[in-house]
Amino acid sequence: MLINNTKIYYTLRFASAMCFIGHGSFGIITKHIWCNYFAVFGIGHDAAYHLMPVLGVVDILMGISLLVYPTRAILLWLVTWGVITALLRPLSGESFAETIERAGNYGVPIALLILCGIDRKNINGWFKYAGPGELNNNETLNRIITCLKIVVFLLFIGHGWLNLTEKKGLIAQYSLLHISRPAQTAHLVGIVEIASALIVLIRPVRHFLLFLFIWKMTSELFYPHWELFEWIERAGSYGAILTLWFALSLTSSPSRNMSPAL
Repeated sequence: MLINNTKIYYTLRFASAMCFIGHGSFGIITKHIWCNYFAVFGIGHDAAYHLMPVLGVVDILMGISLLVYPTRAILLWLVTWGVITALLRPLSGESFAETIERAGNYGVPIALLILCGIDRKNINGWFKYAGPGELNNNETLNRIITCLKIVVFLLFIGHGWLNLTEKKGLIAQYSLLHISRPAQTAHLVGIVEIASALIVLIRPVRHFLLFLFIWKMTSELFYPHWELFEWIERAGSYGAILTLWFALSLTSSPSRNMSPAL
């Protein structure tokens, strides 16, 4: 029997594409904080501002290619680049929580690679169209669920950690919402998010995941600057939550979902 995985496939695919299109947009905009990441490689401000649009265009093209003609090679690049850019944050002096909180950036392409399958012996297969394929057993589905549980766990642990340490950007968000005690709010949100991360890792519940999905999509709209681009770049975060919600429905109601993949 084959399990219809179309929703899982397209959610992962579009979330990955949005993530890198949004990230590339900041390169075009020449986001100032990127200078810190270039400095890790000894690149100065002037050179950094010249290189930002180049990397931004590459990111956007990779994201568009995933929408037009997805390949495993592109997915592998997105995973690698997502990990590198996430690690540049602590390497430039930021909290390691920044790397963890961006698990959606590299975790969603990993889940999509698991779904599409990897043939290590066939190099040409990495450059062929990576379609939804078929979930013909529970093993692949369970791997995807495990991957997504870890991704959602990491992104909420990371974001909760940043709240508890009163990250300036988050405090600015709460102040923008006219919250009178932004620091206390950050602590409360941090505790709730860390508890939510543990729940997802230990025993995810679909109704709770739906709440987290709405919370994540809504909260990402309140960045003080470049709200739309931040929201697009964070697609990996709420894309991972939504995909896990879809995947768990296949395990809870197999008889309803056992049909050929489209």
